[in-house]
Amino acid sequence: MSSFESLRIVDNFYQTSMFFPMPTVVISTLCEDGSTNLGPYSLIQPYYVAGKDYYAMLLCCRNSSNTAQNILRNGKCALNFIDDNPKTFKEAVKLSWPGDKPHEKMPKCNFKLEKSLIHEETGEERPQVMSDAIEVIECTWVRELEGAEKFLPGELNGYEPPYNDFNGITSKFGAHFILKVDKILMKKKYADAIINGVTKKDFPALPVDYGYRDSKNFWFHKKTKMRAELLQVRQASLESVRYAADRADDTVKFTDDALMTILDIPRVFLSVALKGCVAWAKENGVELITAEHMKIINDKRSKEKGEK
Repeated sequence: MSSFESLRIVDNFYQTSMFFPMPTVVISTLCEDGSTNLGPYSLIQPYYVAGKDYYAMLLCCRNSSNTAQNILRNGKCALNFIDDNPKTFKEAVKLSWPGDKPHEKMPKCNFKLEKSLIHEETGEERPQVMSDAIEVIECTWVRELEGAEKFLPGELNGYEPPYNDFNGITSKFGAHFILKVDKILMKKKYADAIINGVTKKDFPALPVDYGYRDSKNFWFHKKTKMRAELLQVRQASLESVRYAADRADDTVKFTDDALMTILDIPRVFLSVALKGCVAWAKENGVELITAEHMKIINDKRSKEKGEK
């Protein structure tokens, strides 16, 4: 006999029938008059994380929302990750009422905005980002996927079929946007932690939206003390890593000492790591990679990570 009860699967099941932990972000988009609109969202997650020539997030939202209409119009947005201060969450909830126009809600908004870093570097028109955000992802909608450029803004009472499956207008009232990650911004103290090594005290206080809502409240959870659980160490044998390394390239080879430095890399990532080392070696005229070369490669990766 099951120890579970079965609940009905209905519209917005993640809110009505489940406790579903999600992030809380405030998305900034560019309005037709050039001003910035802010809207809070939780249905946002990584989408393309490896193996393509770009990385992407996935946003699910109402297609009549200010956010969706602005993305359909110009394709630009920024995902602002807020802190878990109750005052911050309260301010985000204020921005969430369906039907409020940007010119009605933004004058009452207390979030401070600043210019996009992409705008400062290139002059490209971009929505502003939140000054108090802990981290920001600046994005561009990949409208060419599934021919989603055919969808235009302006239909505020629902779109008629045919619909796309995964990008653009996906139902009468719904939309999905695959958002290319253009730039990741982070406040210095957290960026330094990622570059230099994260400890439990370095994690920012990000809220968790619990999905479930009733007719009166949104519910969220503040960060509590972080707990670390050690990863299982499954060190590969030198012979198995040597087997992969010898097949990574016809000309570039590795010493045993070099391969000893990557024995802890999970097998699924080993090929990518070896190819990265080979690419560095060819750029620098190296045919035999040593442990010293591996240190240079790792230092280079750390520096590039910091610059991003």
